[in-house]
Amino acid sequence: MTASTLKPGQKHPTPTRGFGDRVFYETLLRQKPDSQMAQEWCVAHGVLPHEEAQKLYKAILKRKGKVLSTASSKSNAGDSKKSASSKKVKREKKVVKEEAVDVGMNVGGDEGIGGMTL
Repeated sequence: MTASTLKPGQKHPTPTRGFGDRVFYETLLRQKPDSQMAQEWCVAHGVLPHEEAQKLYKAILKRKGKVLSTASSKSNAGDSKKSASSKKVKREKKVVKEEAVDVGMNVGGDEGIGGMTL
């Protein structure tokens, strides 16, 4: 599968028409076009026509608060790394004291499976 054969937002190979998941999500999308779960699955697996996939992919990105263009996301990625590293917070380590517990399931020498002879 090459980048030229992928549809907008497609991350996985397109399953066959009889594949159970595909039937479920296509039916769900037909019955409830506003289903976010169905929209994301159908776009990620490339089962929609190119135009519809493009429209839904833009809606998914908008819903998730992501930007479609790659040029602006690359420049913002470096800025976010700088701000994340400057905001390191030290956390206290909590020590949990473990206690030994006897649940009373000891088996003696003459007890157990197959201990009885005829």
